[in-house]
Amino acid sequence: MDKKISKYEIANCINVLGNFCGKRDIDELTTFELMKKYGVEKADVMVLFGGSILAGGDVLANAMKNDVAKKYVIVGGRGHTTVSLEEQFYKLYPDSDKKSILLEISEAEIFRNYLKYKYNLQPDLLEIHSTNCGNNITNLLKLLKEKNITFKNIIISQDATMQLRMEVTLKKYLSENIKIINFATYSAKVSVKDKKLCFENDIFGMWDIDRYITLLMGEIPRLTNDEDGYGPKGAGYIAHIDIPEDVKNAFLILKQIHGDKVRKADPLHASK
Repeated sequence: MDKKISKYEIANCINVLGNFCGKRDIDELTTFELMKKYGVEKADVMVLFGGSILAGGDVLANAMKNDVAKKYVIVGGRGHTTVSLEEQFYKLYPDSDKKSILLEISEAEIFRNYLKYKYNLQPDLLEIHSTNCGNNITNLLKLLKEKNITFKNIIISQDATMQLRMEVTLKKYLSENIKIINFATYSAKVSVKDKKLCFENDIFGMWDIDRYITLLMGEIPRLTNDEDGYGPKGAGYIAHIDIPEDVKNAFLILKQIHGDKVRKADPLHASK
């Protein structure tokens, strides 16, 4: 059965999942794009979530240079992506500060150091204790409340594989009149070259192709609103979202070949 599915069809299925999960509501993070679509020059808050590859730091830095938000926040403790982020960062900046009030440095602190070393920029706020999408959001909202930061709109940037889940997690806690603006930290396209799956575009710090597939395939069961998912009929972590038929079909095709790549939730990073 697997042999009947061509590499080109596999690449297309990966891209269907990637486009679904990696939402970008505007083409670029600029004041022009914000004004054109939302009628505001600046968002009230922009948040970069840990879990992203290092390219997320570049997205935040460019947003800060473009002055797209009033406040900039980095959120992230330690989770399933921390080790690879650490390895990438300290390979680039081996002498970088590793100090933290935690036992080990958090993703938010790594991204803060990346902004400092590469761009000489500083975020307004850090949240360093969260370990999953759920407490990424609850800890963020708690921090904003503590700092008396109110917002009518918020830009959120997360690894493209987890961007949609971050949005529907946030939707669970916000009123409908608050605008969530998605801007995934990268946009990947998979194609076939020399009979192998590969990325068409160079993305700084990008996952290898197998890891990317694993992360994407782990999202669909989580986003599905049934007893095994994270929606209201399941764990209740996220707001309901409809999964389009083409996404369901792409997932099922990939599952025939990569069924072992559906990432399970790690209890180590569950909310306490």
